Amino acid sequence: MKKAILLYNKQAGRGNVERNLDKIMAIFHEADYDITPVVIDFCDNPYEGYEDVDLVVIAGGDGTLNYAVNTMMRNDLSLTLGVIPGGTANDFAGALGMSKNILEAARQIAYGEPEAIDCGKVESIGAPDTKPIYFVNIFSFGMFTTTSQHTRVELKQIMGRAAYMIEALKELKKLHGIPLTITSDNEAFYYPTLMGLVFNGETAGRMPLARNSNLQDGAFDCLFLRKRETMFQSAVDMLLYLLGVKTEAVKYLRTSELTLVSPVDTDTDVDGQRGEQFPIKLSCLRGALTVVCPPPRDT
Repeated sequence: MKKAILLYNKQAGRGNVERNLDKIMAIFHEADYDITPVVIDFCDNPYEGYEDVDLVVIAGGDGTLNYAVNTMMRNDLSLTLGVIPGGTANDFAGALGMSKNILEAARQIAYGEPEAIDCGKVESIGAPDTKPIYFVNIFSFGMFTTTSQHTRVELKQIMGRAAYMIEALKELKKLHGIPLTITSDNEAFYYPTLMGLVFNGETAGRMPLARNSNLQDGAFDCLFLRKRETMFQSAVDMLLYLLGVKTEAVKYLRTSELTLVSPVDTDTDVDGQRGEQFPIKLSCLRGALTVVCPPPRDT
C-alpha cells in the first residue's frame, strides 16, 4: 500500500474540503493509499515526519499551494504532489486540468499520472541572505495585483471571488506608474509600467490572460501594461487585450529568465502572497515539480 498525506486548509473555500474530508479519504483508500490527513499550519513544516511518502495531496487555494511548494523546495524535498482546488480562484489547478469538483479532483489524483511541471523562482538582487520565493502560477506587481494579499479571509469565505473585486476598487486610489528596466533572454529595455504579470500558469483570478502559456515549456509568458496619461486609457488597453485586439500599450514576451529593476519601491505578489521588492530576478525551473495530472480523458 502506498503512503500519502492530505495537507488541507480548514478555512479555504468556505470549509468545503473539511466537510468532505471523509469522502476524499475514502477515494484514496479505494485506490490503495494509506493516507493521513494533516491540517496545514502556516508557521510549521507540514512535511516533518512525512519526508518519504509517495504522494502529497494539497487541498486548499493558491495560497495554501504556494506555502506547501515553498516549504518543500526550501527543505530540499522532492515529493510527488496532487492538487485539489479547495480555494477561491484555484488558478494552478485549472491550468493542470483539475476538476472544480473536489471529489472528482481527488479521483483524478488517485488514478492520474505524475508529470514534470515547471516552477518559478524569485530572487532578490543585492540581498544574498534573502531566501528565494517559488511560485507555480503567477508573479505580479502594479494595478490590482496585490489585491489577494489584502482581501480578508473572512470576506472571501462569505463572498467568494466578489471579495477580490471589492478590495480592487479600494486599491484604485493607490495606483502609480512604475519606471521599469526589463531584461529578458533576448532583450533589455525601459518600460513605464502600470502592471506586470509573469505567468507560469494560464490565468489570474481565472481570467485567461496567458493564452499560450504551457506548464512544461521552461518559459514564462509575460505581460506589461504601459502607463498612459489617464486610468481610463489604461483600462481600455487591458480590455482590448482581453478581447484579443493587439495594442502597443501591452508588451508581451516569453523568456526563461527575467530581471526587473526600478527605483520605485513597489509591492509584488507571488501566487497571492507577498513577494520581494525590486530589483529582482525570476527564473523558470523547467520540470522542477512532480505533479499528478488528470488521466488523458480528463485533460
